[in-house]
Amino acid sequence: MTEYVSTTPGLFPLPDWAKDDLSDLKGHQKHDLISGDEGEETTAAYETAREEVIDVQDDAGLDRIVEGQLRWDDMLAHPLAVNDAVETRGIVRYYDNNNFYREPVVQDELEASGDVAAELEATADLTDGDLQAVLPGPYSLADLATDEQYGDDAEFLAAIGEFLADEVDAFPDVETLFLLEPSLVESAPEDGEDERASEAIDQVARATDADVVVQPYWGALEEKVYAHLLDADIDAVGFDFVANQDDNLYNIQEYGATDSASLGLADGQSTLVEDAEAIRDRVDWVEDQLQVTEFETVYLTTNTETFYLPYNKFEEKLAVLAEAAELAEVKAA
Repeated sequence: MTEYVSTTPGLFPLPDWAKDDLSDLKGHQKHDLISGDEGEETTAAYETAREEVIDVQDDAGLDRIVEGQLRWDDMLAHPLAVNDAVETRGIVRYYDNNNFYREPVVQDELEASGDVAAELEATADLTDGDLQAVLPGPYSLADLATDEQYGDDAEFLAAIGEFLADEVDAFPDVETLFLLEPSLVESAPEDGEDERASEAIDQVARATDADVVVQPYWGALEEKVYAHLLDADIDAVGFDFVANQDDNLYNIQEYGATDSASLGLADGQSTLVEDAEAIRDRVDWVEDQLQVTEFETVYLTTNTETFYLPYNKFEEKLAVLAEAAELAEVKAA
C-alpha cells in the first residue's frame, strides 16, 4: 500500500517580525551574509526564526521537518556563496523572476564547509519529527555558478557533485534528502550533459542512506533528461503538476518512474490556498491517469519553494498539505 508523506522543498519565507528585525540590524544588508560573520544579533534572530518555522511544521503535522533555509539569502546558490573557495560578485536574477542572488564564482578547489550540516544539527535539537535535508542539486548549483577554477564544464559539474556529496556526508541522520533541480527544466542540459547531470546526482545520492528525492520544478523535464535521471540511484523524482500536467504524465507513462514519487500539487508561489480535499483529489487524478503504476511512497508537496509567499499563506499551505496526506492515507486504507 502506498504511503503518503506531507513535506516541502524548504526555502521558507521569513516570519514578518524577522524581516523587520533583520533589516534594522546595523550592518545587515540583504544578499550580504557571510557564514560565521553575521554578528550576534543577526545570528540570534535567525535562530529564533528557525525555531518558529520548525514549530509551524510540527503544529501543522507535516511528516517531514526541514530547517527552513532562512539564512539562504542567495537562494539555491547559498552552499557556494558561503564557501571559502568562492568569491561572490554582482547581483544576478534568480531564473526568470524578481528575486536575486550574488553570483558565486569558484576560484579554488571546493571543499565542504559543514554549513548546511550545522543547520541540520540545530534543527534536530528542536523537533522530534522526521528530519528532511534540502540542498540544490548539482546541475542547478553548477548552472547558477561561474567557474574560474576547473576550466571545463564537465569537470566543474563533477566537482560540484563531489562537493555536495562531501557536504551530505557530514549530515546528521535524516530521513529524506530533497535535491532541488529547477535548472533541469529552466536550462535543460544538452546531449551528453544530461548523462553527466544524472551521474553527479547519483554521486550525491550515494553519500547518504536517506531517501533521496530529486525535485525539478517550473515545468516538466525533457524526455532524454528524464530518462537519464532515472538511471541515478535515487528513490523518487518530483513532478510539478501545477506548472505542467500533461508532459509530466507523459514522461511517467512513456519511461516509467522510480519506486516513489514527489507530487507538486500545491502552488508554492500563489497566495490562493488550496483545499485539502482538492489536493487529495489531485492525487487520485494522477494515480488514475497512471493506472497500473503504484508508488511505494508519494510525497505531497508544493511545486516550488514557498519563499515567495506571505508568511500567513505559507502557514496555511503547510496545514493543507498535512491534512491532504492524512486524507489520502485514510482513503488508501
